[in-house]
Amino acid sequence: MNAIFNIFFGYVVLAALLDVAANLALSKSDGFKKTTWGIVAIACVLTAFTLLAQAVKGIDLAIAYASWGAIGILGTALGGYLLFNQKLKKIGWVGIFTVIAAIIVLKTA
Repeated sequence: MNAIFNIFFGYVVLAALLDVAANLALSKSDGFKKTTWGIVAIACVLTAFTLLAQAVKGIDLAIAYASWGAIGILGTALGGYLLFNQKLKKIGWVGIFTVIAAIIVLKTA
């Protein structure tokens, strides 16, 4: 098994997906006017940080947090596009993929 794909990286991926879910729920909460969505967002964030705490037991913090951020950025942008019809300009997508490329370089350093 490649060192990047271990249980600790799995925690990072799950944490990032929960972070994306939290961001999308936060958007649905309409500034916490819809309380249920706000509570879902808070629960997702708390669970995401719990998983991130587990991840840093086996992955350097810089790698774990940067990976979490990159997955979160991409996932939130895609979720906003697919669910809320929010569109980024091409340069926005270039920026997102630049961040992802930087994470790959960071992991191999």
